[in-house]
Amino acid sequence: MRHPDRLSESEGKQLTEVTTRCPDLAAAHRLVRSFAAILTTRTGQHLKDWVVSTRAEELPGLHSFATGLEKDWDAVVQGLTTHWNSGPVEGRVNHIKMVKRQMFGRAKLPLLRKWVLLTAAR
Repeated sequence: MRHPDRLSESEGKQLTEVTTRCPDLAAAHRLVRSFAAILTTRTGQHLKDWVVSTRAEELPGLHSFATGLEKDWDAVVQGLTTHWNSGPVEGRVNHIKMVKRQMFGRAKLPLLRKWVLLTAAR
């Protein structure tokens, strides 16, 4: 899962050996690395080429992943090309859900509201 530049020499040799023995694994490695490059460099405009390359391989897991991306194509491309994201909002929503789960339904909305507001101030 690490970037290839961060592998030790022995790990790099082991990766090369494994991918040369299994063509499907080599294709999966290549596709996953190219998708990671799209993510890290925010080059969503190359995503269509990546999906076409994925469809050319016989890797059902990546096919279903590509299908999922295509279902909400505009949002995926937008997320991969701009620096704007909803991460802070999602983090807040996750926090509220965690607080609600901790309360185990023991309190109603007024206490939940107070608890969320007090923990947001931290």
